[in-house]
Amino acid sequence: MKSVNKIFMAMALSLYSVVSFAQIKNAKTETVHIYGECGMCRARIAKAGNIKKVALVNWDENTKKAEITYDSEKTNTDEILKRIALAGHDNEKFLAPDDAYAKLHGCCQYQRTLKDYVSQEQQKSSVPDEHLGHHTAQSNSMESAQEIPQLKQVFDHYFALKDALVKTDGNMAKAKATDLSKAIKAVDVAKLNAEERAIWENYVKDFGASVDKIIAAKDISGQRKSFSELSKPVYELAKVSKQDSPVYYQHCPMFNGGANWLSKENTVKNPYYGSQMLTCGSVVETIK
Repeated sequence: MKSVNKIFMAMALSLYSVVSFAQIKNAKTETVHIYGECGMCRARIAKAGNIKKVALVNWDENTKKAEITYDSEKTNTDEILKRIALAGHDNEKFLAPDDAYAKLHGCCQYQRTLKDYVSQEQQKSSVPDEHLGHHTAQSNSMESAQEIPQLKQVFDHYFALKDALVKTDGNMAKAKATDLSKAIKAVDVAKLNAEERAIWENYVKDFGASVDKIIAAKDISGQRKSFSELSKPVYELAKVSKQDSPVYYQHCPMFNGGANWLSKENTVKNPYYGSQMLTCGSVVETIK
């Protein structure tokens, strides 16, 4: 009977999603990472993010990713993700207030890995009252969600791309480069500090072009060549951005006459040769 009920609920949710999506005008769809654990989380995330005829959130508890469809003339992913954070769920843009997380059922309390990346002094982003709608009662104290540093996703996806090249996994490298491309496009330049903005505006075209080359490359050697070009602007950004932990600028003397990359590990794992010459290279600078 329980299995039948689950199937019925899944069908009902699917039908609701189809109908709701059809009602959303100027529809735009994005995929984002939202932290949670179970079916209860799925219901809570949907309740916080959904707005009739305006926004629809479908979260997958296995991948921890949500597909958000919204009316681009009435809202945006930032506003939707703020509401979800206020409901207790960290996501790639905002951290949930500590007391909202504490109120989650035990089975819903996920590991808060993103909290390590947000400093205690960071200014909080308040959620305007008009965006809370029927969720106002859920947060009468008008708690605020903490915004993830603008460049964190860019650095994280760069390191993931580097790791894929270390493993000589071309398909994974393409997937991580695609994630990096999305992260680059999502950066709000107005929220960068003066030094970050200067570097970003100087390199962003080359940055995007190198990532596009990695995505389009037909083999791993082409990906690695473009990755060497990509590492220059990432290095310049890392130099002017506050890092949560040391970043190591490393050098391979053999690839194309010499090529650099950044790593969160002091140990050299060469992305240009992988297992063929895994430890070829040295740390030339530590960025803190």
